[in-house]
Amino acid sequence: MFKVLSIAGSDPSGGAGIQLDLKTFHSLGAYGMAIPAALTVQNSRGVVGVKALSPGMLSKQLEALLSDIKPDAIKTGMLLTRENVRATAAAVIKFGIRGLVVDPVLRSSSGATLLQPAALTVLKKYLFPLALVITPNIPEAETLSNMSITSGHDMDYAAGRLIDMGPAYVLIKGGHSRGPATDTLYGGKTVLSFSTSRQKGAFHGTGCALSSAIAVFIAQGYPVEKAVEKSKQFVDRMLRSAKRVGKGGTKYFQF
Repeated sequence: MFKVLSIAGSDPSGGAGIQLDLKTFHSLGAYGMAIPAALTVQNSRGVVGVKALSPGMLSKQLEALLSDIKPDAIKTGMLLTRENVRATAAAVIKFGIRGLVVDPVLRSSSGATLLQPAALTVLKKYLFPLALVITPNIPEAETLSNMSITSGHDMDYAAGRLIDMGPAYVLIKGGHSRGPATDTLYGGKTVLSFSTSRQKGAFHGTGCALSSAIAVFIAQGYPVEKAVEKSKQFVDRMLRSAKRVGKGGTKYFQF
């Protein structure tokens, strides 16, 4: 049995966060677990409020769970505060988690802040060095690397800056660029690109699904390169069947 844990925000609409992570884990045959680091007030129209769990409560959840059921991989998403980033990093170190996938969620697509500015330095200093792979999209990679990305050369340079922060691999997601949906993986022996055709419409939870799928395949023993390839294919299949659920314009994955 492959066990995977999500530490992320809660999305009551079920289209992202720990709810979508659990659906992804189950769909791919893993035993899924979830610890909320923050709560959101949101629906299909967007995020209108956020509240972090206290770092003490997060630490207690992590201690209770990891001392009993050690996951084969952990995926982190929305952590919101620097205290919760530190609590997560401390648990990863204490329990010797190697398969850590960090989705550095900074903002929602509707513009809500999902990582407080004070937490950004802490994320880079304490959590990135523990990560097997981090999965920023282009706007996140720009913020994290403190540079603008307008070309392939820029992306390569930004990835180098991120690798220097300690993760073994960096996957920069190209969903915000034009043309095919191309994600680029850095950190192995060669730079690898994974492309699929771009699907029409706006989608909710794509980044969550991708990082969660990567965590599952890492837990199953695949190397990062293959885990990313299989995850990209999984998300492409889910995008093709996504449908609108609420009154907003975004499409949700259907499992």
